[in-house]
Amino acid sequence: MPRLTPDEVDRYRRDGWIVPSYRLPADQLQHLRGTLDRLIRENPTIRPERLVSVHIEGKNAEGVRGSSDFLDLARDPALVDMVSELIGNDVILWGCQIFCKPGGDGLETPWHQDGHYWPIRPLATCTIWVALDESKVENGCLRVIPGSHRDRALLPHLREEREDVVLNQKTVDSAFDASTAVDIELEPGQMSMHDVYMIHGAAANRSPKRRAGVAIRYMPSTSLFDRTLMKPGAQSGYTVDFSTRPLWLLRGVDRTGRNDFTVGHRTPA
Repeated sequence: MPRLTPDEVDRYRRDGWIVPSYRLPADQLQHLRGTLDRLIRENPTIRPERLVSVHIEGKNAEGVRGSSDFLDLARDPALVDMVSELIGNDVILWGCQIFCKPGGDGLETPWHQDGHYWPIRPLATCTIWVALDESKVENGCLRVIPGSHRDRALLPHLREEREDVVLNQKTVDSAFDASTAVDIELEPGQMSMHDVYMIHGAAANRSPKRRAGVAIRYMPSTSLFDRTLMKPGAQSGYTVDFSTRPLWLLRGVDRTGRNDFTVGHRTPA
């Protein structure tokens, strides 16, 4: 099975992100693109940048109709193998979200750190961002600030009341040097991996080309997904309900002994 090379692991530790050599097989990619097109049709009142918990089949507690096709992707042994190289062999899947920016009016994602939005303590998550479309500078590819994860600290954020952004919190400009940003351009089927403390964002999509990707969230079981830490609501800019968010223990054991793998599951986990 594909695994990260020692050099890829070293670069992730140093820079906070990598583009691994592994990419999705063409047939798997084509199938997921078809699933995404269907889900966009089935969620006509939700911006396609905000399809949260899209891996849950049917309508979830956060108001999105999802598909188990994305759960199958998140549980793909190739992806779990790579994540294990970075966070250890006890791996929990806790989230999966589509970020699909339509051509012409795709929303901006301001500079931010994911940890401001998540109830995980101690804070630890590796995100795999899988490109379902071509993701380039012109259509708003992911951008990162290399090394911004190293202090393992959440930097000050400002809340913005804007309708033209995916998320409503932005890292204050004085906390980092935007001139060091790197654009992560990906072909369909390629993916990037980044650390929970990494400052990242993406420009609006003003091109005619759609830019769609799926962000899959994994945490080590040495951390607790604390359902009491953040109340359900739209504080982040769209509805999120961590109190009912299902968890999957994909590998190893729950080292905290406190993570709940029954909440939110319609059938036994």
